[in-house]
Amino acid sequence: MATAVFSSAEPALLTDHYELTMVRASLADGTAHRRCSFEAFTRRLPEGRRFGVVGGTGRLLSLIEQFRFSDGQLGHLLDAEVIDDRTAEYLRDYRFSGDIDGYAEGEPYFGYSPILTVTGPFAEAVILETLVLSVLNHDSAIAAAAARMVLAAGDRPLIEMGSRRTHEWSAVAAARVAYLVGFASTSNLQAGAAYGIPTGGTAAHAFTLLHDSERAAFSSQVASAGRSTTLLVDTYDIAQGIATAIEVAGPGLGAIRIDSGDLAVMAHRSRAQLDSLGAVGTKIVLSGDLDEYAIAALAAAPVDVYGAGTAVVVGSGAPTAGLVYKLVEVDGRPVAKRSEQKGSIGGRKRAYRRHRGSGTAIEERIVLAASDPAEDMAHTAQCDEQRLLTGPLMRDGLTLPQPTMAESRAHHRQAITALPWEAVKLSKGEPGLIVTMPG
Repeated sequence: MATAVFSSAEPALLTDHYELTMVRASLADGTAHRRCSFEAFTRRLPEGRRFGVVGGTGRLLSLIEQFRFSDGQLGHLLDAEVIDDRTAEYLRDYRFSGDIDGYAEGEPYFGYSPILTVTGPFAEAVILETLVLSVLNHDSAIAAAAARMVLAAGDRPLIEMGSRRTHEWSAVAAARVAYLVGFASTSNLQAGAAYGIPTGGTAAHAFTLLHDSERAAFSSQVASAGRSTTLLVDTYDIAQGIATAIEVAGPGLGAIRIDSGDLAVMAHRSRAQLDSLGAVGTKIVLSGDLDEYAIAALAAAPVDVYGAGTAVVVGSGAPTAGLVYKLVEVDGRPVAKRSEQKGSIGGRKRAYRRHRGSGTAIEERIVLAASDPAEDMAHTAQCDEQRLLTGPLMRDGLTLPQPTMAESRAHHRQAITALPWEAVKLSKGEPGLIVTMPG
């Protein structure tokens, strides 16, 4: 029997079997339509990390709006006995009709931050668990890693170039959130087309090896791309490669790229050589297994641009954000798992971030959504400043107007800048903000 193949444009089967087991059983016992709230949060940040960054919200909302079951998918699920006829009829008309609230994309978060709350009939909300966690766990992990690299790079731009080191569609998602948290461009053309991200790229070592000489390769690239191009000079001997590059392109060459060797040493030597050849405006691009620590170590080197690949798309040692999706409210009644190791606090929540008058964040306050907002305002009067972190993202199954990519980038920069110094250190340590829980 042939295996059914479904398109990635049909997100309904991007889920786990047990989601449909719960839908099927709740339809049978009459609990499917009880109004529930689920929260996505992490109990702790990855080991040694001082902050997380929300990533993927924009992608997720779009996927939820597209979450529909086709006749072919339902036929497959019936044939596989995953669902029964009653469940098939329910899923045939499925459309999420509830509400979603959460943190803005690009916002820093900490342990127990309620970064996403999904409210609606149980069956509608529970079936989204795997999709929510798949998107947010991946994209938030990449966002946090990329944000740390941006902090390490300072004012120097970063190019995301990790497409070849991950799944083809993960590469697009990674490029999106890397740009959102401050990368300047990506090598991924699909991300450029889908999200308006600037793209760039010149040539690989294969192009140099194709030609009979390095000079011939450089001449071909300059003739095609112009003198503003970036020439990869480390295929053979770097010093000779630089000399040949300037002979071919002249002192107006846009940039050279070095992808191997002791990058700090080579940057200093290359800058001195370029300057001696009159190419004082030619930039130096460094790439080759760079992560936030390697980038920080190059702070004193004469580098103009960094290219980061593998470390970005694998979360630089933390490939998942560790987020969970837990039922916290049923028909307005708080519910919570009480496991000693994995306990949680029941009830829908909202969160505030307290700041000093200088703008520096000092605390994240998490309160029950059922609490009196006037009490929150009274608390505001007792501190310097307080910013609401949770806001409406979707109502009645329809996505509310979302910020542009430029607005999300600006929001992230502002939010990161407001964190205290100890929160943005690259060294391992405790989370950078105190989180106050309800009760």
